[in-house]
Amino acid sequence: MSKFSISSDDFKEGEEIPKNCGYKHGNREPDIDIGGTPAGTETIAYVMDDPDAMAAVGKIWVHWLMYEHYIPEVSRPVLGKTDFGEIGYGGPAPPDKRHTYIFKAYALDTLLDLKEGYSKQELEDAMKGHIIAEAK
Repeated sequence: MSKFSISSDDFKEGEEIPKNCGYKHGNREPDIDIGGTPAGTETIAYVMDDPDAMAAVGKIWVHWLMYEHYIPEVSRPVLGKTDFGEIGYGGPAPPDKRHTYIFKAYALDTLLDLKEGYSKQELEDAMKGHIIAEAK
């Protein structure tokens, strides 16, 4: 089996995220692809955050939280709340300089039952002890 991975057709690792995916320029969700999902995966969770925001706003900024049960034909994404105070995707909007955005995927051995609008902390708590694989 191939290694668990996360990628995008919209940009490659280290490249700039397309402008139309920016918070103030269309806020279009980038296409995200997962590969090598391990056996036993029940849920895939996604986090996009900005560690460079720590210098500007004093915290790692959450741009996207999402999970879905790993039954693609019947699953629908369940979205968390971003640090913009909104549910769903909140694209890049650096207040000072160019920032780094990290996309993470987690293969979990359990079904999550968080309600839409959950926080990053709630997602992390629910994932504890259930992460089979992780990709950045």
